[in-house]
Amino acid sequence: MKKCPPSTLIPIVLCLCTIQAFSQNITISGYIKDDETKEALIGATIYETKLQKGATANEYGFYSLTLSSVDTLNVIISYIGYMPVVKKIFSKTNVRLDIVLASSTVLDEVVITATRNDDNVNKSQVGVIAVPMQKIKNLPALMGEVDILKIIQLLPGVQSGQEGTTGFFVRGGNSDQNLVQLDEATVYNPNHLFGLVSTFNINSINNVQLIKGGFPAQYGGKLSSILDITMKDGNREKYQVEGGIGSISGNITVQGPIIKNKASFIVSARRSYMDLIQKGFIPASTTLYSFYDFNAKLNFDLGKNDKIYLTAFRGRDNGKYTGANSLNYGIDFGNSTATLRWNHLFGSRLFANTSFIINNYDLGLNTTQGNYYSLLYTGINDINGKTNITWIPNPKHMIDFGASYFYHTLFPASYSSKIPKKGNRVQIDKNLIPKKYSNEMAIYANHEWNISKKFGLNYGVRLPYYTAYQKTYLLFEPRITAKINLDRTTSIKGSFTVMNQFLHAVPYSTASLPTDVWIPSSGLVKPQNSQQYSLGLFKNLKENLYEISVEGYYKDMKNQVLFKQGTQLTLESNIENQLTFGSGNSYGVEFFVKKNTGRLTGWVSYTLSKTTQTFPELNFGNPFPFTYDRRHNLAVVGSYDISKRWSVSANFVFRSGSAYTLPPGLIPIAEDGSLYDGRYYDYTTRNNTRLNPYNRLDVSFSYKKERKMFGHVYQSELVFGAYNIYNRQNPYFVYLSVDPATKQPQANQVSLLPIIPNISYNFKF
Repeated sequence: MKKCPPSTLIPIVLCLCTIQAFSQNITISGYIKDDETKEALIGATIYETKLQKGATANEYGFYSLTLSSVDTLNVIISYIGYMPVVKKIFSKTNVRLDIVLASSTVLDEVVITATRNDDNVNKSQVGVIAVPMQKIKNLPALMGEVDILKIIQLLPGVQSGQEGTTGFFVRGGNSDQNLVQLDEATVYNPNHLFGLVSTFNINSINNVQLIKGGFPAQYGGKLSSILDITMKDGNREKYQVEGGIGSISGNITVQGPIIKNKASFIVSARRSYMDLIQKGFIPASTTLYSFYDFNAKLNFDLGKNDKIYLTAFRGRDNGKYTGANSLNYGIDFGNSTATLRWNHLFGSRLFANTSFIINNYDLGLNTTQGNYYSLLYTGINDINGKTNITWIPNPKHMIDFGASYFYHTLFPASYSSKIPKKGNRVQIDKNLIPKKYSNEMAIYANHEWNISKKFGLNYGVRLPYYTAYQKTYLLFEPRITAKINLDRTTSIKGSFTVMNQFLHAVPYSTASLPTDVWIPSSGLVKPQNSQQYSLGLFKNLKENLYEISVEGYYKDMKNQVLFKQGTQLTLESNIENQLTFGSGNSYGVEFFVKKNTGRLTGWVSYTLSKTTQTFPELNFGNPFPFTYDRRHNLAVVGSYDISKRWSVSANFVFRSGSAYTLPPGLIPIAEDGSLYDGRYYDYTTRNNTRLNPYNRLDVSFSYKKERKMFGHVYQSELVFGAYNIYNRQNPYFVYLSVDPATKQPQANQVSLLPIIPNISYNFKF
């Protein structure tokens, strides 16, 4: 067990105890909300013009700004896409000021100046990107499904998975190293349809934020990124219905007040209808697939200082494929979460959030190919409680501290074998799978300190404690980010972060379909660890009309986990004995240019990076490229408002080919030819070649118009366009076959998604 010396906490404790709050001060605090729906405007700013100090609303819309007491305070409350509000305050005592902002459809130069937000330059944070929700619905979509996770793939430092999928890999990390959470609840597999569509319905989402470096101390348990998704609270003023019909699914969202201005609800549901259409036309060889997801949220004001939120989510996929002579499979997986949160204001400077969360994930897979069949079941049940307290004594200091507890239950099982000539196949009963239990706890403190107009620090420490079957880990995770302002619109920032991860998704290929098996840390399986350094230059131009950043990083990863080469699991297998352990490192430079407002908005991102892994038992102990190591990754995203009704959007993607393994040799065999094509291939080296480069252009047009139905006005939107508009044959995977003429093995590229026209119709009452 690694012990944390108490002396390491002394600097933070001393700093927290010696922060001075001045006696001649006034604190302005409250909530910033949308005028029409009363939704929290996360990230909205309040700024005092004479003292030149400001604050930002948190994920619940709450802000606190402490200023020197003067005769008159002039504050501007603003948020991009909304008309700013100017307030004059004449008070010598603390003021509770709740603000509503009205949406603005046309942002002229005056509004751009007023909505100035310098957080990307002036806050002591790096690697944080807020996804622009106002423009995201207009971006091109695969099969008419606007998708948050596909937008994440277009940001710097983020690599996509296979063609068309929503999997993402951040700064050289694996997909299980991303913490994806919906209203604070972990979603372990946020995908539908083999990853082609994410589980998040765009109409139910309020805010999305990606953190890929410089992690504040309140986040832990993952190595690479935090994708924090916040649901809408529901319209507190009036009832509202919106939805859409796309190429593969339909969705509907209903929201409205329970008690006007005190309580509201939102319910959102989506279902595919491919299986309903297919059932009447089932051929001999076919795929039947269906998915659905359901979101619901209730919120109540118990008083001026207390709010209660209750969120529920469930998503499910079910598919099967029956082949005439080849592959058969069945798959069933899903996530469900429930979150109860209590917000409490102890005063104008002290804010607390306490949450109780339950989440479940399970996946069952069975496949048959030739003379072989495979079974897999993996599941996770979590019970989670946590509390976070934010103290803002004055504009120079913001302190977060709190604690969290997870009770994990994992139940992995896998089996593969020849199909028996006599007798029945082995079946996996999920109720009989031996369960693995573990406890994960953490305490933390984080201090954001604006030392002066030029210098700022954001530092903290997290102490995670993990125990399972008499094995314990007490670890030390320091985090620090430093900022130096070169001028009003330019800063240099650097950070150092240590992260640890106790649950691992180990990639495992069955006889046909690859998937992941979740396992906990133990005496043999040590927690994954990463140390990340980053340094960047951040610049705003033309009163924040443009944001520019260049950021370099280096990440060292230890205790990475893979299955040994050629692993074939049985129900009696001890999974831990089939694992091999290694290390990895990733480094790169990320460029980002973003235009925030105007008729033309969008961004350009480019990442130059390299990621390698080293496992003593793989590739003769030599380093090899990570599967999703791509040297070049370019994305260009744009949206242009042609008129009040018409808009056009496009995105172009180019990335280097991902690494894969091409066997350097083969051995002819007499049996098992149906599976191995009469040969055993030599896979002693790993990821020794690359797929062809990937590039794609998507285009989308949107037409919006107000219409009438039964005397009521509603907003309609017709969206049409095409994915992969010039029909690029991008690589999905490569398989080996034997040339009938030369009898030599050859590699064959399979492309999945050609040009795909899409059309969808959206409405809002």
